[in-house]
Amino acid sequence: MADSAPSLHTTPLHDAHEERGARMMAFGGFEMPVQYDSIIDEHLAVRNDAGLFDVSHMGEVLIQGDQALALVQHLVTNDAETLYDGRAMYTVMCTPDGGIIDDGIVYRRAEDEYLMVLNAANRERDLTWMHDHNPMGATLRDISADTALLALQGPKALDIAQPFLDDDLDDLSFYHFWERTGGAFLDCETALISRTGYTGEPGLELYVPADRARDVWTTLLEAGADRGLKPAGLGARDTLRLEAGLCLHGNDITEDITPYEARLGWLVKLDKGDFIGREALRQIHEHGPERKLVGFVATERGIPRHDDILQSAGGDAIGVVTSGTQSPLLDAGIGLGYVPNEPAYTEPGRALQVASRRRTFDVEVTEPPFHEDT
Repeated sequence: MADSAPSLHTTPLHDAHEERGARMMAFGGFEMPVQYDSIIDEHLAVRNDAGLFDVSHMGEVLIQGDQALALVQHLVTNDAETLYDGRAMYTVMCTPDGGIIDDGIVYRRAEDEYLMVLNAANRERDLTWMHDHNPMGATLRDISADTALLALQGPKALDIAQPFLDDDLDDLSFYHFWERTGGAFLDCETALISRTGYTGEPGLELYVPADRARDVWTTLLEAGADRGLKPAGLGARDTLRLEAGLCLHGNDITEDITPYEARLGWLVKLDKGDFIGREALRQIHEHGPERKLVGFVATERGIPRHDDILQSAGGDAIGVVTSGTQSPLLDAGIGLGYVPNEPAYTEPGRALQVASRRRTFDVEVTEPPFHEDT
């Protein structure tokens, strides 16, 4: 008898999505909403007004104890010494060869406590990696099952959330966060309100107890109804992040790709002290990567897709598309992909081609992000 497919996890908002008629799909081991209405309408709502995403499939791990900072510094390429309570940073974890295991955000909650947020598809593997590379003995606590994560994104996002907070959200800077306890934010015993996102728009990411997710979701949607707020699915989240030129792990970054290739060299702090992958990354930094991630826009009809071939203007295969879509804002195909690290292929304005299964079309190298307001 054939083995049955593994069952999918669900988020605390699963029933709410089904009640709204969301189209559900498997993603990162979870059944998630890909869209409620149309992906384009949800995308444009976030660009023009606001959208609310359920991203509770993400993983959350607490790193605690007097060795918490030491472990964070050992695992990630960015410098956690620069953090202070209420400050967050984007970073990557790398293999000894410099390949990207995962990207995510680290929050400093206290001198001896950090929150690391992981991609859903990588959570179990990341946790194993963290446990296996913890010689200093810091405490690791996976709180993913008890935590819901909602992303309120768009130019009106802060105005929608403001009535539920006593402090002025204009005072909350990018990559900073507040923590509220005792029901101070929408009756949540604990809540972390972060000025972060994955859309290229202003917004908040809200970490709340799983058992409060439904009420927080409903309250925010009701509060934003007259401001154009829409629930948004993973389809719009992907087109938004691609317009913003943001990498997706598993597509644009993998264990076979280093930060310097992925235009993420700014996350690598070689002078902070030792960390996993430092020596390999030092050598790549010294000699330069052989390939580089570029953005491009189609100059004729055509939509680039993952694994399409990137060609020179003369038709020679030179690389591969890692992400692609039709941009709702530009009404043109856009994408990211890897090419040889040579000016002829990486300089903005250079002409390339995308060879898809159906046709070959012209594209122009463009510096991400792909729209001015990001």
